[in-house]
Formats: sequence, C-alpha cells, structure tokens
Amino acid sequence: MNENEIIAFVSGFPGVVAMTVSEDSGAPEIAWGDTFFYYDPEGTLEARPRQPFATIVTKDYDGYDTASDLNRPGVFRLNIAVGSSEFRRLVGYPPKEHADHHADTDYTAEDRVVPHPVYSRQGWISIVNPGEQARPLLAEAHARAVAHHRPLRDA
Repeated sequence: MNENEIIAFVSGFPGVVAMTVSEDSGAPEIAWGDTFFYYDPEGTLEARPRQPFATIVTKDYDGYDTASDLNRPGVFRLNIAVGSSEFRRLVGYPPKEHADHHADTDYTAEDRVVPHPVYSRQGWISIVNPGEQARPLLAEAHARAVAHHRPLRDA
C-alpha cells in the first residue's frame, strides 16, 4: 500500500478526519507532509483536540524518532494505536516490556509489524512501507477509536 491508498482506505471509515499537515495547518515544520487520522464524527476536532488512532510519518524526526531511517528514498511508516492486548498478540509481549526488546527490533524492516520505536509503551505498532496486513489493523484501530469516543457536550 502506498500513502495515498492508506489515506483513501482510512478516510472511508465513518467519522474519520484525515489531516495531512502543512505550513497552513499551523503544525511544526518537522511534521509537514505527515498524515494524522482522527475519529471525529461531530467535527469538533478544533474545539477539542484529541489523539490520532493512526499516523503516516514520512521522515525522521531528528533527535527524537530516527530508528526507522525514514529519510531513505521511497520510505514511509504507518503507525497504529492497537492497544495493549493486540500489541501483545502482534509482537509477543506487552507494551510495558518493550524496553527489554528495543535493541533486538529492526525498525527499518519493510512490510513488517514492529513496536513503534517511541510510542510502543502506549500500545502503538508501526509498519515501514506496509502491505495489505495494514488494512485489518487500521479497521481495528478505527473500531477502538469509535468505542473510546466521548462526544463534546454542550456547556
């Protein structure tokens, strides 16, 4: 799957806002070109910012997130919030134990589910240049976002 296919696929889920950030969005320059997927059925994202359930990152964040070596030509990384139990099923250990496995993980491997190099403890996985296995993981992440969604209530 390429970035545009992922954006089209995830944007097809009900209530999803896909935001590819740029200078116009007010996002920091390092994030320009990256895409964030939110569940926002009420359209209140600007009034009540929330965490995305998936992201596409197109480059290294120097000094912070460089383990996937995303500055290689034609490389991007899909990140998905899968939660603790799905994380454990996918990688074989719970998120809280990732520090013990960090040195053994090849974050540059393509089309392979690995713990997120920075947010694994929060139940995030990542896939560099993902294939079709990303589709059910994205569908599950969307379902989790729907289940955890709390609408903005009028004051």
